[in-house]
Amino acid sequence: MTSSPPLPYRPISSVEAGRTPLAIDWVGDVATGSLRMLDQTKLPTEILFIDCQDVETVWEGIKMLRVRGAPAIGIAAAMGVALAGKIHQGTDATDLISKARKASDYLRTSRPTAVNLFWALDRMNRLIDRLQSESVTKIREELLREARLIQSEDRDMCIAIGLAGTPRMPKQGGVLTHCNAGALATADFGTALSVIFHAHAAGHQIKAYVDETRPLLQGSRLTAWELMQRGVPTTLLCDNMAASLMRTGKVHAVVVGADRIAANGDTANKIGTYGVAVIARAHGVPFYVAAPSSTFDFSIADGSQIPIEIRDAKEITHGMGKQTAPEGVDVYNPAFDVTPAEYITAFFTEAGEIAPPYLENLAARLRK
Repeated sequence: MTSSPPLPYRPISSVEAGRTPLAIDWVGDVATGSLRMLDQTKLPTEILFIDCQDVETVWEGIKMLRVRGAPAIGIAAAMGVALAGKIHQGTDATDLISKARKASDYLRTSRPTAVNLFWALDRMNRLIDRLQSESVTKIREELLREARLIQSEDRDMCIAIGLAGTPRMPKQGGVLTHCNAGALATADFGTALSVIFHAHAAGHQIKAYVDETRPLLQGSRLTAWELMQRGVPTTLLCDNMAASLMRTGKVHAVVVGADRIAANGDTANKIGTYGVAVIARAHGVPFYVAAPSSTFDFSIADGSQIPIEIRDAKEITHGMGKQTAPEGVDVYNPAFDVTPAEYITAFFTEAGEIAPPYLENLAARLRK
């Protein structure tokens, strides 16, 4: 794959009140359309879309967190494979199949931790296997249809997750969340934020507390913005303030998303989640994880087998473009950490709430 040209931004002037724009979508038909990606690195001060015309731009968008959140990454990757079919110029179906496979292999290298990426690409690969004797037109149509189906299924799952978690949210009180697990991270609504959105819509008097989520500030840039778009009372705090806040008794529940969940319930999420789980346990605050079935990886026994992405040191030493550390200092910058299953009160999934023991209950409810 060759390097892509400068990003084809398409600005918009405003956002519809009370609604978060889709993080990822296909605009147009299979012949002339393209993948449109909201550049989340520009939020909350700019709302810019990238019209992806090649697979390299999709890969760059996933790698550089222009699109992020495990479900949204999976949708982007699936649509990236569909894009490879759309831009194929020839009439040779065998050549198109080869290019779709190469696109899938390439997109697989973008980020290592979020299991939805691999789940979506495996699903596209299985479809490719079934299409080998079809025409170029049919292959293109089926690749896009499958990618759109992944998107619509995720949206339905997000709604179901929100409804599953609503009964566990306080009728009146504070709910803390870490990182961003909202519409920006999914097809729509989100996972953890879907719970808050649905509880708020059901009349719960919720106040959302949002961890800033260093070093890339997904909480302050994205989550706070999403919550305010939907009218949820929102308070932002630095990550190291969560323990002090819990001690005041103002936090009645914690709900977070996930990037990969092992068979035993060990959960990988944005760095800092484990620390929130520990202080929630210390203060007797229930700690919930909201995630679709596609985030559960039953091929790995526990969290020790989850690969953890290590990111560029400059995200810490030059945060938001300004140097804040001495030259040459060693940096530890994992993008995720793993919360042991014993710290998790329950999981909210599209199959409903799942309580311990997780090794038995997760497989019984979710494994297919």
